[in-house]
Amino acid sequence: MRTPHHSIGDVLNELRDEFPDITISKIRFLESQGLIAPERTPSGYRKFYAGDVARLRWILRQQKEHFLPLKVIKDRLETLDPGDLDAAFAGQGELDLDRSSREEAVQALFEAARREAAEQQADRVAAAVGAAAEGDDGGDDLVESLSGVSLTRAELAAAAGLDDAQLSELESYGLLAPLRASSERPLFGEEALAIARVAASFMRFGIEARHLRMYRAFTERELSLFDQVLLPYHRQRNPEAEAKVEELHRELAGLGRRLRAALLQQTLRQQAR
Repeated sequence: MRTPHHSIGDVLNELRDEFPDITISKIRFLESQGLIAPERTPSGYRKFYAGDVARLRWILRQQKEHFLPLKVIKDRLETLDPGDLDAAFAGQGELDLDRSSREEAVQALFEAARREAAEQQADRVAAAVGAAAEGDDGGDDLVESLSGVSLTRAELAAAAGLDDAQLSELESYGLLAPLRASSERPLFGEEALAIARVAASFMRFGIEARHLRMYRAFTERELSLFDQVLLPYHRQRNPEAEAKVEELHRELAGLGRRLRAALLQQTLRQQAR
């Protein structure tokens, strides 16, 4: 008898109630990082068995409830005994970490990974920001949810080279927002880091947060235009349509970025003449 399995769309529907922000892109990214490994058919379709879904649910819970970076989650998956993992995947609570020593080790790993992730992410996002500014396709990294790494306020300030007052100013003008507005411990994602780093570069020229509000206003108008174009897909309300919306959003964002860069160069050339 064949073992029952699910498609990626089935998995998305099963997990959406517990994890409203889950997307097909995020599932694919977790696979690309080696945290899950669904079987593939010869034509490339993913086959998720019960163990794959349980593993994915556990990973998402670690992110949602404990704010663990993916590096920490992956290390725990690789080093813990299969029996412990099976118990965790079955919903029997937290992993048995031998309360005295192993919990301390995991906590130390968590803090070290947070610092390392913040540094690495700062470098990677800086490269993506530079590519976007030049109209390079590499800037598409800014549109998609990347690694799920979250930064505390202090980590965000350090990675972007800003002080707390400057971060507050960016927040007051709606340019920065934490991942969860109601959280007692606000955490910021890669998009916030990209925005903060670009804002810091602007500030070196004397351009302050209040001057950058026009970019937020333009972005909202641009997104409204895209949503009108993609309205037929939004109305379908199924995983395939959602995946298509994400793909087309990336394509439209890339076109808009390249058009802005070309228009700016054209205007500068006209002024120079």
